[in-house]
Amino acid sequence: MKLKILACVFAWLAVDYLFFTAVKTVTDNYLIYTAYWLFEVVLIGMAVFGMMQKKTGLVARLITILLLTFISKLFTGVLLLTIDIVRQFAGFESRSILITGSMIVFSLAFVLILMIVLRQSRHHYKIHKTTISFADLPEAFNGFTITQLSDIHAGSFTSKKGVQKGVNLVNAQNSDVIVFTGDLVNNSAAEMEPWIDTFAQLNAPYGMFSILGNHDYGDYIAWESPAVKEQNLIRLKEIHQEIGFQLLLNESVEIQKEDASVGLIGVENWGKGNFHRYGDLNKAIESVLQQPFKILLSHDPSHWDAVVTDYQPLIHLTLSGHTHGMQFGFEFMGIKWSPSKYIYQRWAGLYESYGRYLYVNRGFGFLGLKGRLGVWAEISVITLKRG
Repeated sequence: MKLKILACVFAWLAVDYLFFTAVKTVTDNYLIYTAYWLFEVVLIGMAVFGMMQKKTGLVARLITILLLTFISKLFTGVLLLTIDIVRQFAGFESRSILITGSMIVFSLAFVLILMIVLRQSRHHYKIHKTTISFADLPEAFNGFTITQLSDIHAGSFTSKKGVQKGVNLVNAQNSDVIVFTGDLVNNSAAEMEPWIDTFAQLNAPYGMFSILGNHDYGDYIAWESPAVKEQNLIRLKEIHQEIGFQLLLNESVEIQKEDASVGLIGVENWGKGNFHRYGDLNKAIESVLQQPFKILLSHDPSHWDAVVTDYQPLIHLTLSGHTHGMQFGFEFMGIKWSPSKYIYQRWAGLYESYGRYLYVNRGFGFLGLKGRLGVWAEISVITLKRG
């Protein structure tokens, strides 16, 4: 992990320096040089301060600005590097001030374009359909469909129309079951109050089930007292019920169809690193130990690698979220990339290990980055097949 962080810092500095060389080409004003570096130092300093003071709104805005400027510098830097290589082969000794200046202007324009795309993409939902076959799936569940939502993050929403669009798309899938894999809010249960009626429109014939994510516990803001924080979590659990979710807190249920059933297990958040581990799989699985087929809801996909892949009895399918795919990257013709891959081994889509499957949902909402670029909000539909 430390090597990955150092690699990211080095890449950031390399891109920054490459762009700075463009600035040096068009001006020799040291005040401008100082302002260039001071801009990011101040932003990063404010972001660190915001994290320490748990000012999540401020941190989110600062991260958005930093990431947008980095993307713009990266894109422009690649163009500048390409021009430099061509210039060397063509025998020109120095950069053209006109071309370099144009690149800087282009970079500023690119930031504005990215801001517009971010704003417009907040409710650009993509439906990902996946079919998974299991030899030991009960015959009655052949063709059974699960719609998964994750990471709603209601505190980031501002558009009733946009959220309603997503809810309508979920219902349009006509799945047998709807599951939600955590992070209903950013911090406070109050964030979800305006959206209860909208999400209460969700329905599925075999029920709707949910778990908690790391943000749902209110660990990232300062509370007046531990009692107020505890009351917030109690209210959040009530909201799950008001929406129509059966919240699974380290517990399981049996989903019955005809003369067969499958076990659905829900654990509280279990994360790696500094993320809390409230999840207790041993406790959660107790009531469905004898079920021949088991599905696990676990917010953080790192739980799958650390515990679930070697767990006995076998858990056939795990559904997770948490990563958001960092809300930035690209997915094209089977190729997918996001900075998230440098933090999480499993960050989006379907994974398999010795007959055990993990599906990582890219998230319904957004947090930090005020929208999405390339990794769009996801409604995942999973069809279970026997065979």
